[in-house]
Amino acid sequence: MTIWDKLTKVVFGLLCLALVLLVALSYVPLIRQNERMGREVLRLEAELQRERENNRQIRQAIEAMQSDPKAVERMAREKLGLAKPGETVVRFEEPATNNVAGGR
Repeated sequence: MTIWDKLTKVVFGLLCLALVLLVALSYVPLIRQNERMGREVLRLEAELQRERENNRQIRQAIEAMQSDPKAVERMAREKLGLAKPGETVVRFEEPATNNVAGGR
């Protein structure tokens, strides 16, 4: 083998290596985008699970309001402050806080 044959093989090998590196570097942005999208999918799946749980609770509340008279009474007492004849409604309020700047 002559020196030119050896140099040709080395140059060809370096060209192949450069081509492989070029292809690999062109895929780096796609790999990063794939990772970002994977994280987004996980976030959206967690949000979907929370919304499904919220939906389930709301459906249970609706079903209870449609089928359970005690649930309707409880809701009227809690949310609307209603009472039966002869009952007295007592409401408790949170105490006001005094936020005085430089207070002692």
